[in-house]
Amino acid sequence: MSGMRHVEGIDTVKPYSVIGLGTWQFGSREWGYGEDFAAEARRIVTRARELGVTVFDTAEVYGFGRSERILGRALADSGGTEDVVVATKIFPVLPTAAVVQQRGVASAQRLGVRTLDLYQVHQPNPVVSDATTMRGMRALRDVGVVDQVGVSNYPLKRWRSAEVRFGAPVLSNQVQLNLVHRGPLAEMLPWAQRTGHVVIAYSPLAQGLLSGRYDADHRPANGVRAANAMFLPENLDAAKPLLDTLRDVASGHDATPAQVALAWVVHQPHVVAIPGASSVAQLESNVAAADLRLSDEEYRGLTAAAEAYQPLVGIPAIPKLVASRRRG
Repeated sequence: MSGMRHVEGIDTVKPYSVIGLGTWQFGSREWGYGEDFAAEARRIVTRARELGVTVFDTAEVYGFGRSERILGRALADSGGTEDVVVATKIFPVLPTAAVVQQRGVASAQRLGVRTLDLYQVHQPNPVVSDATTMRGMRALRDVGVVDQVGVSNYPLKRWRSAEVRFGAPVLSNQVQLNLVHRGPLAEMLPWAQRTGHVVIAYSPLAQGLLSGRYDADHRPANGVRAANAMFLPENLDAAKPLLDTLRDVASGHDATPAQVALAWVVHQPHVVAIPGASSVAQLESNVAAADLRLSDEEYRGLTAAAEAYQPLVGIPAIPKLVASRRRG
Protein backbone atom coordinates (compact mmCIF):
# COMPACT_ATOMS: atom_id res chain seq x y z
CA MET A 1 0.00 0.00 0.00
CA SER A 2 1.34 3.43 -0.91
CA GLY A 3 1.01 6.47 1.35
CA MET A 4 -2.41 7.92 2.05
CA ARG A 5 -3.49 10.66 -0.35
CA HIS A 6 -4.40 14.06 1.05
CA VAL A 7 -6.68 16.81 -0.22
CA GLU A 8 -4.56 19.30 -2.12
CA GLY A 9 -5.16 23.01 -2.57
CA ILE A 10 -6.66 23.77 0.86
CA ASP A 11 -5.28 26.12 3.51
CA THR A 12 -5.17 23.97 6.65
CA VAL A 13 -2.49 23.35 9.26
CA LYS A 14 -3.07 19.59 9.25
CA PRO A 15 -3.43 17.38 6.17
CA TYR A 16 -6.89 16.01 5.36
CA SER A 17 -6.75 12.38 4.22
CA VAL A 18 -9.07 11.58 1.30
CA ILE A 19 -10.42 8.62 3.30
CA GLY A 20 -11.37 9.48 6.86
CA LEU A 21 -13.29 7.63 9.55
CA GLY A 22 -16.89 8.35 10.44
CA THR A 23 -17.74 7.39 14.01
CA TRP A 24 -21.53 7.56 14.20
CA GLN A 25 -21.41 3.90 15.23
CA PHE A 26 -19.20 4.54 18.26
CA GLY A 27 -21.55 4.35 21.25
CA SER A 28 -24.72 4.55 19.12
CA ARG A 29 -27.39 2.02 19.96
CA GLU A 30 -29.25 2.67 16.69
CA TRP A 31 -26.39 0.88 14.91
CA GLY A 32 -26.50 -2.03 17.31
CA TYR A 33 -23.36 -0.96 19.15
CA GLY A 34 -22.99 0.57 22.58
CA GLU A 35 -20.51 1.39 25.30
CA ASP A 36 -18.99 -2.09 25.02
CA PHE A 37 -17.83 -1.18 21.51
CA ALA A 38 -15.17 1.11 23.01
CA ALA A 39 -12.40 -1.52 22.92
CA GLU A 40 -13.05 -2.31 19.25
CA ALA A 41 -13.27 1.41 18.52
CA ARG A 42 -9.81 1.85 20.01
CA ARG A 43 -8.42 -0.89 17.76
CA ILE A 44 -10.09 0.68 14.70
CA VAL A 45 -8.74 4.17 15.49
CA THR A 46 -5.24 2.86 16.19
CA ARG A 47 -5.14 0.96 12.89
CA ALA A 48 -6.59 3.92 11.00
CA ARG A 49 -3.75 6.11 12.23
CA GLU A 50 -1.18 3.50 11.23
CA LEU A 51 -2.64 3.53 7.72
CA GLY A 52 -2.47 7.31 7.40
CA VAL A 53 -6.05 8.32 8.15
CA THR A 54 -6.04 11.85 9.58
CA VAL A 55 -9.73 12.84 9.56
CA PHE A 56 -11.88 11.48 12.42
CA ASP A 57 -15.46 12.72 12.32
CA THR A 58 -18.05 12.60 15.10
CA ALA A 59 -20.92 14.73 16.47
CA GLU A 60 -22.38 15.58 19.83
CA VAL A 61 -25.68 13.93 18.85
CA TYR A 62 -24.07 10.53 18.09
CA GLY A 63 -24.94 8.44 21.12
CA PHE A 64 -25.66 11.71 22.98
CA GLY A 65 -21.98 12.45 23.49
CA ARG A 66 -20.81 8.83 23.81
CA SER A 67 -19.24 8.81 20.35
CA GLU A 68 -17.17 11.89 21.20
CA ARG A 69 -16.00 10.37 24.48
CA ILE A 70 -15.13 7.01 22.91
CA LEU A 71 -13.28 8.68 20.02
CA GLY A 72 -11.46 11.03 22.38
CA ARG A 73 -10.21 8.17 24.53
CA ALA A 74 -9.23 6.11 21.49
CA LEU A 75 -7.21 9.00 20.05
CA ALA A 76 -5.55 9.70 23.41
CA ASP A 77 -4.61 6.03 23.81
CA SER A 78 -3.20 5.78 20.27
CA GLY A 79 -0.90 8.79 20.24
CA GLY A 80 -2.84 11.95 20.99
CA THR A 81 -4.32 14.45 18.56
CA GLU A 82 -1.39 16.56 17.35
CA ASP A 83 -1.30 14.91 13.93
CA VAL A 84 -5.01 14.23 13.30
CA VAL A 85 -8.06 16.28 12.41
CA VAL A 86 -10.65 15.97 15.17
CA ALA A 87 -13.97 16.96 13.60
CA THR A 88 -17.29 17.20 15.37
CA LYS A 89 -20.66 18.92 14.95
CA ILE A 90 -23.08 20.97 16.99
CA PHE A 91 -26.67 19.75 16.89
CA PRO A 92 -28.36 23.05 16.02
CA VAL A 93 -31.59 23.00 18.04
CA LEU A 94 -31.14 26.67 18.92
CA PRO A 95 -27.72 27.64 17.52
CA THR A 96 -27.47 31.18 18.82
CA ALA A 97 -23.99 32.58 19.43
CA ALA A 98 -24.05 31.80 23.16
CA VAL A 99 -25.29 28.23 22.64
CA VAL A 100 -22.67 27.57 19.94
CA GLN A 101 -19.92 28.69 22.31
CA GLN A 102 -21.27 26.52 25.16
CA ARG A 103 -21.70 23.42 22.96
CA GLY A 104 -18.29 23.82 21.35
CA VAL A 105 -16.55 23.90 24.72
CA ALA A 106 -18.58 20.87 25.86
CA SER A 107 -17.61 18.87 22.75
CA ALA A 108 -13.94 19.74 23.21
CA GLN A 109 -14.13 18.52 26.83
CA ARG A 110 -15.78 15.23 25.86
CA LEU A 111 -13.16 14.70 23.17
CA GLY A 112 -10.36 15.65 25.57
CA VAL A 113 -8.87 18.27 23.24
CA ARG A 114 -7.96 21.89 23.66
CA THR A 115 -8.86 22.71 20.06
CA LEU A 116 -11.48 21.24 17.74
CA ASP A 117 -9.75 21.04 14.37
CA LEU A 118 -13.07 21.26 12.53
CA TYR A 119 -16.34 22.33 14.14
CA GLN A 120 -19.39 21.91 11.94
CA VAL A 121 -23.03 23.01 12.07
CA HIS A 122 -24.82 19.65 11.76
CA GLN A 123 -27.91 20.95 9.95
CA PRO A 124 -29.08 24.31 8.63
CA ASN A 125 -31.60 25.73 11.11
CA PRO A 126 -34.80 26.90 9.40
CA VAL A 127 -35.45 29.64 11.97
CA VAL A 128 -32.14 30.73 13.51
CA SER A 129 -29.98 32.85 11.22
CA ASP A 130 -26.42 31.83 10.38
CA ALA A 131 -25.46 35.35 11.46
CA THR A 132 -25.76 34.47 15.16
CA THR A 133 -24.47 30.90 14.66
CA MET A 134 -21.34 32.15 12.91
CA ARG A 135 -20.84 34.86 15.54
CA GLY A 136 -20.54 32.02 18.06
CA MET A 137 -18.14 30.16 15.77
CA ARG A 138 -16.01 33.29 15.43
CA ALA A 139 -15.83 33.66 19.21
CA LEU A 140 -14.73 30.02 19.56
CA ARG A 141 -12.07 30.50 16.91
CA ASP A 142 -10.82 33.74 18.47
CA VAL A 143 -10.14 31.98 21.81
CA GLY A 144 -8.58 28.91 20.18
CA VAL A 145 -11.32 26.36 20.91
CA VAL A 146 -11.91 25.94 17.16
CA ASP A 147 -9.46 25.97 14.26
CA GLN A 148 -11.55 25.45 11.12
CA VAL A 149 -15.31 25.90 10.76
CA GLY A 150 -17.57 23.81 8.55
CA VAL A 151 -21.23 23.16 7.88
CA SER A 152 -23.22 20.03 7.07
CA ASN A 153 -26.25 19.43 4.86
CA TYR A 154 -26.17 23.02 3.63
CA PRO A 155 -27.20 23.88 0.07
CA LEU A 156 -24.42 25.70 -1.76
CA LYS A 157 -26.14 29.09 -1.56
CA ARG A 158 -26.45 28.90 2.22
CA TRP A 159 -22.87 27.59 2.58
CA ARG A 160 -21.59 30.65 0.73
CA SER A 161 -23.85 32.93 2.75
CA ALA A 162 -22.64 31.40 6.02
CA GLU A 163 -19.06 32.10 4.94
CA VAL A 164 -19.92 35.76 4.38
CA ARG A 165 -21.46 35.88 7.86
CA PHE A 166 -18.40 34.17 9.36
CA GLY A 167 -16.04 36.62 7.70
CA ALA A 168 -13.49 33.90 6.88
CA PRO A 169 -13.45 30.60 4.98
CA VAL A 170 -16.04 28.03 6.07
CA LEU A 171 -13.78 25.20 5.01
CA SER A 172 -16.14 22.31 4.44
CA ASN A 173 -19.66 21.10 3.86
CA GLN A 174 -20.49 17.56 4.93
CA VAL A 175 -23.15 16.18 2.60
CA GLN A 176 -24.38 12.83 1.38
CA LEU A 177 -22.35 11.93 -1.69
CA ASN A 178 -22.18 8.51 -3.29
CA LEU A 179 -23.05 6.83 -6.57
CA VAL A 180 -26.75 6.95 -5.67
CA HIS A 181 -26.74 10.52 -4.31
CA ARG A 182 -24.76 12.61 -6.79
CA GLY A 183 -26.34 16.03 -6.22
CA PRO A 184 -23.18 17.79 -4.96
CA LEU A 185 -21.39 17.03 -8.25
CA ALA A 186 -23.49 19.54 -10.19
CA GLU A 187 -22.53 22.85 -8.55
CA MET A 188 -21.23 22.35 -5.00
CA LEU A 189 -18.10 20.32 -5.75
CA PRO A 190 -16.99 22.45 -8.74
CA TRP A 191 -17.29 25.54 -6.53
CA ALA A 192 -15.31 23.87 -3.73
CA GLN A 193 -12.60 22.90 -6.21
CA ARG A 194 -12.35 26.43 -7.58
CA THR A 195 -12.24 28.12 -4.19
CA GLY A 196 -10.15 25.83 -1.96
CA HIS A 197 -13.01 24.30 0.01
CA VAL A 198 -13.75 20.66 0.86
CA VAL A 199 -16.80 18.47 0.36
CA ILE A 200 -16.92 15.81 3.09
CA ALA A 201 -18.90 12.83 1.80
CA TYR A 202 -20.91 11.00 4.43
CA SER A 203 -22.61 7.70 3.68
CA PRO A 204 -20.19 7.13 0.74
CA LEU A 205 -21.41 3.53 0.44
CA ALA A 206 -25.10 4.49 0.69
CA GLN A 207 -25.33 2.76 4.10
CA GLY A 208 -23.87 -0.41 2.59
CA LEU A 209 -26.09 -0.66 -0.49
CA LEU A 210 -23.01 -0.24 -2.71
CA SER A 211 -21.10 -3.00 -0.92
CA GLY A 212 -23.06 -5.58 -2.91
CA ARG A 213 -23.79 -7.56 0.27
CA TYR A 214 -27.56 -7.14 0.02
CA ASP A 215 -30.26 -8.25 -2.40
CA ALA A 216 -34.00 -8.86 -2.22
CA ASP A 217 -33.39 -12.21 -0.52
CA HIS A 218 -30.71 -10.91 1.85
CA ARG A 219 -31.94 -7.64 3.34
CA PRO A 220 -30.33 -5.84 6.30
CA ALA A 221 -31.69 -6.42 9.79
CA ASN A 222 -30.07 -3.28 11.22
CA GLY A 223 -32.68 -0.69 12.25
CA VAL A 224 -31.09 2.25 10.45
CA ARG A 225 -30.84 0.39 7.17
CA ALA A 226 -34.22 -1.32 7.52
CA ALA A 227 -35.83 2.12 7.62
CA ASN A 228 -34.04 3.16 4.41
CA ALA A 229 -36.14 2.85 1.25
CA MET A 230 -33.01 1.86 -0.69
CA PHE A 231 -33.27 -1.58 0.93
CA LEU A 232 -36.81 -2.29 -0.23
CA PRO A 233 -36.82 -5.51 -2.31
CA GLU A 234 -37.79 -3.68 -5.50
CA ASN A 235 -35.01 -1.14 -5.03
CA LEU A 236 -32.46 -3.88 -4.39
CA ASP A 237 -33.64 -5.58 -7.58
CA ALA A 238 -33.35 -2.29 -9.48
CA ALA A 239 -29.81 -1.83 -8.16
CA LYS A 240 -28.55 -5.06 -9.72
CA PRO A 241 -27.17 -3.47 -12.94
CA LEU A 242 -25.29 -0.84 -10.91
CA LEU A 243 -23.92 -3.47 -8.53
CA ASP A 244 -22.91 -5.65 -11.48
CA THR A 245 -20.99 -2.69 -12.94
CA LEU A 246 -19.25 -2.20 -9.59
CA ARG A 247 -18.32 -5.89 -9.55
CA ASP A 248 -16.99 -5.72 -13.12
CA VAL A 249 -14.75 -2.75 -12.33
CA ALA A 250 -13.70 -4.36 -9.04
CA SER A 251 -12.59 -7.56 -10.78
CA GLY A 252 -10.22 -5.53 -12.96
CA HIS A 253 -8.56 -4.01 -9.88
CA ASP A 254 -8.55 -7.05 -7.58
CA ALA A 255 -10.84 -5.01 -5.35
CA THR A 256 -14.30 -5.19 -3.81
CA PRO A 257 -17.43 -3.34 -4.98
CA ALA A 258 -17.28 -1.23 -1.81
CA GLN A 259 -13.71 -0.17 -2.56
CA VAL A 260 -14.67 0.81 -6.11
CA ALA A 261 -17.65 2.80 -4.80
CA LEU A 262 -15.33 4.65 -2.40
CA ALA A 263 -12.78 5.23 -5.17
CA TRP A 264 -15.56 6.78 -7.26
CA VAL A 265 -16.33 9.24 -4.43
CA VAL A 266 -12.72 10.40 -4.04
CA HIS A 267 -11.93 10.27 -7.77
CA GLN A 268 -12.37 14.03 -7.97
CA PRO A 269 -10.25 16.49 -5.98
CA HIS A 270 -11.39 18.30 -2.84
CA VAL A 271 -13.40 15.36 -1.49
CA VAL A 272 -12.95 13.51 1.81
CA ALA A 273 -15.00 10.32 2.22
CA ILE A 274 -15.81 9.27 5.79
CA PRO A 275 -17.08 5.70 5.77
CA GLY A 276 -17.76 4.08 9.11
CA ALA A 277 -16.10 0.85 10.18
CA SER A 278 -17.40 -1.77 12.59
CA SER A 279 -14.16 -3.78 12.52
CA VAL A 280 -10.46 -3.37 11.81
CA ALA A 281 -10.85 -5.47 8.66
CA GLN A 282 -13.55 -3.18 7.32
CA LEU A 283 -11.41 -0.15 8.13
CA GLU A 284 -8.46 -1.64 6.26
CA SER A 285 -10.64 -2.37 3.24
CA ASN A 286 -11.99 1.20 3.22
CA VAL A 287 -8.54 2.77 3.49
CA ALA A 288 -7.21 0.63 0.64
CA ALA A 289 -9.70 2.39 -1.65
CA ALA A 290 -7.48 5.48 -1.54
CA ASP A 291 -4.93 3.54 -3.61
CA LEU A 292 -7.49 2.47 -6.19
CA ARG A 293 -7.26 4.82 -9.17
CA LEU A 294 -10.18 4.57 -11.57
CA SER A 295 -9.65 5.40 -15.21
CA ASP A 296 -11.82 8.19 -16.60
CA GLU A 297 -13.63 5.55 -18.63
CA GLU A 298 -14.37 3.50 -15.52
CA TYR A 299 -15.56 6.61 -13.69
CA ARG A 300 -17.90 7.55 -16.54
CA GLY A 301 -19.21 3.98 -16.81
CA LEU A 302 -20.00 3.82 -13.11
CA THR A 303 -21.70 7.22 -13.26
CA ALA A 304 -23.81 6.14 -16.22
CA ALA A 305 -24.87 2.94 -14.44
CA ALA A 306 -25.77 5.00 -11.37
CA GLU A 307 -27.83 7.44 -13.44
CA ALA A 308 -29.80 4.53 -14.88
CA TYR A 309 -30.74 3.35 -11.38
CA GLN A 310 -34.10 4.90 -10.47
CA PRO A 311 -35.10 3.74 -6.98
CA LEU A 312 -38.52 4.24 -5.45
CA VAL A 313 -37.98 6.88 -2.77
CA GLY A 314 -39.84 9.60 -0.92
CA ILE A 315 -43.58 9.55 -0.31
CA PRO A 316 -44.31 6.72 -2.81
CA ALA A 317 -41.96 4.45 -0.84
CA ILE A 318 -43.64 4.96 2.55
CA PRO A 319 -46.46 2.37 2.21
CA LYS A 320 -43.95 -0.24 1.08
CA LEU A 321 -41.62 0.58 3.97
CA VAL A 322 -44.49 0.27 6.44
CA ALA A 323 -45.53 -3.08 4.94
CA SER A 324 -41.92 -4.23 5.00
CA ARG A 325 -41.57 -3.37 8.71
CA ARG A 326 -44.77 -5.29 9.50
CA ARG A 327 -43.44 -8.36 7.71
CA GLY A 328 -40.16 -7.98 9.57
